[in-house]
Amino acid sequence: MQTSTDYLLAVEGLTVSFDGFRAVDDLSFYLDRNEIRVIIGPNGAGKTTVLDLICGRTRATAGSVNFKGHELTKMREHEIVRAGVGRKFQTPSIYEDLTVFENLEISYPRGRSVFGALGFKRDAAVRERVEQIARDIFLADHLDQLAEYLSHGQKQWLEIGMLLIQDPALLMLDEPVAGMSVSERKKTAELLHRVIQDRSVLVIEHDMGFVEEIAHKVTVLYQGRVLSEGSVARVKADPKVVEVYLGH
Repeated sequence: MQTSTDYLLAVEGLTVSFDGFRAVDDLSFYLDRNEIRVIIGPNGAGKTTVLDLICGRTRATAGSVNFKGHELTKMREHEIVRAGVGRKFQTPSIYEDLTVFENLEISYPRGRSVFGALGFKRDAAVRERVEQIARDIFLADHLDQLAEYLSHGQKQWLEIGMLLIQDPALLMLDEPVAGMSVSERKKTAELLHRVIQDRSVLVIEHDMGFVEEIAHKVTVLYQGRVLSEGSVARVKADPKVVEVYLGH
């Protein structure tokens, strides 16, 4: 039997209240290493709030978030990033006036502290890592292009690349394929399957076609609680899920 420390991420009894309203209510789930977990559910189910709690943006009222032996609820946002949690928000936050290369380079871990940035050199190791990530995110031919001229999908990939270059053990993505074309969605699925060789991915998504392509396991949230959990097929066949979410 697995204990909470056997998982990459163990969320137990997680609760947060805003003015008496429980946005997340006694939530527990467990994420394995090298797993793609997708959280689905109707609007207002608490999905984004869960990511906010894991990355320290929102403070939990009760419960535990254990990540590789670290209790994240007691840590600050920047400490959680350093511990190996990367978070991508719904809207891409990239530097539009910099090139793809510069966006990736600026995210390279050595440049993140003031002293690291002052002593930062664009050496062979940095260039090699940037070029490798650019290949992974389908932007190898766009390294010298200003980010503002990328398509919406390419901007999403660039932001994923800016997280990947920091080598997080957990990558959290909020609706990564919203606004993407069909071919971009397929490539994003391919990208996620490739990156989990070294990490786990936690995704919030509404596009059920994309969910079916990527998910090892699905957690369905409803009113801040787990309504159902398991394979895509199991969740889709659950009458409760059909009633509150899929039927709409």
